[in-house]
Amino acid sequence: MKKLLTLSLIAILGATSVRADDSHTPRGDLVVRVETCEAILREFMANPTTAIPRSVLQNARGLMILSQFKAGFIFGVKGGYGVLMVKRPNGRWSLPVLIDASEASLGLQLGAKSVDTVCVLTDDATPRLLFTNRFDIGVDAKAVAGPSSAEVEREAQRIFVAPVLVYSKSVGLFAGATVKAGHVQRNDKANFTLYNTSYTMPEILYSDWVTAPSEVQPLMAYVQQIAP
Repeated sequence: MKKLLTLSLIAILGATSVRADDSHTPRGDLVVRVETCEAILREFMANPTTAIPRSVLQNARGLMILSQFKAGFIFGVKGGYGVLMVKRPNGRWSLPVLIDASEASLGLQLGAKSVDTVCVLTDDATPRLLFTNRFDIGVDAKAVAGPSSAEVEREAQRIFVAPVLVYSKSVGLFAGATVKAGHVQRNDKANFTLYNTSYTMPEILYSDWVTAPSEVQPLMAYVQQIAP
């Protein structure tokens, strides 16, 4: 049992270190991450049961789209990636910046689950939490489940004061996690490669110093369309 626990812990630490180093990731793979996040958002919006209400999107100050995978026995690791976009003061949406998403769990775990999540950020302060490298969703920024269209009116007072509204769907089987702490963190190395720039996340999000490459323009146009 001690050997099993030790090997599981090594696997967790190894997976975490791999996720954290994108310095040698080919640019094409990073483009795929952006395209995957766009596909996730489009899938959410195309399904009436998961679509984010227009009134919620109109109040959005930022969007995080996350793609994660969780698997394990005894110990589990949820690794993944995502993009963050913010609405600028002029009403236009920023370039998407790549971020890391991970979660470590302790408990009896069986099976695997892929999880797609869209987080609607309702204030300007929450995206800036990532400037200090990482923050825990639900701890550093209070998060509540995002409402459906039918729930918006009766839940308006509750939802629009929450900094993060979470919409999530999952595929697969997973059971038994008893302790977990999820976080997202900036990934400047990936953004250096994706945008061929030395500017960091705050500058990419809030300045006009970086030109949007063709690969990220479809996501930017779609977000501008659904959240004008």
